[in-house]
Amino acid sequence: MKLKRAFYTRDVLIVANELLGKVLVKKDGRKLFSGRIVEVEAYDGRTDQAAHTYIGKTKRNEIMFNEGGYLYVYLSYGVHYCCNVVTGTKGIGTAVLIRALEPLEGVNMMIRNRFDKNKLVGKELKQLTNGPGKVCKSFGIGKNHSGVDLTKDKIYLENALLKKNEEIGVSKRIGITKSVHLPWRFFIKNNPYLSGY
Repeated sequence: MKLKRAFYTRDVLIVANELLGKVLVKKDGRKLFSGRIVEVEAYDGRTDQAAHTYIGKTKRNEIMFNEGGYLYVYLSYGVHYCCNVVTGTKGIGTAVLIRALEPLEGVNMMIRNRFDKNKLVGKELKQLTNGPGKVCKSFGIGKNHSGVDLTKDKIYLENALLKKNEEIGVSKRIGITKSVHLPWRFFIKNNPYLSGY
């Protein structure tokens, strides 16, 4: 079942925790991509200097000021796209970065999107979507998808629960230089598809 608006319009840390285990889906014509969310990071521009919204509203970050339930996509270091789930109420500027997925459907298409070759050995499969840039490249998500309504459009999240034996881990976020003390990275412990840090 597709997640409804009420799921997203809550506190960013609550949503970040509960995104673990949910399934990201992208429909592109007859193509279907899906992956289970195993690692995320929360960003809150009200107090968090690492959030894009900390400096206030700009053309780049205006999607993050929507009410929860929209996709915010940005280009990181001019190299790769990263996708975020906007949370909370309109005007506050919070979102959750999707850091890693466990691939489910459309794996062969993900491989073609990411690599020149058409096949991967099992070990390499774990590195197909184990980072925020890898997620976007595998799914074919780019700047043109920023602003997509996750409750209506062809990119959305499906409800799913954590497995009985799975536990949530918490740590500091990765690859930032500001507000580094905040323990706002959430992940499924021991999942083989984590970003590896």
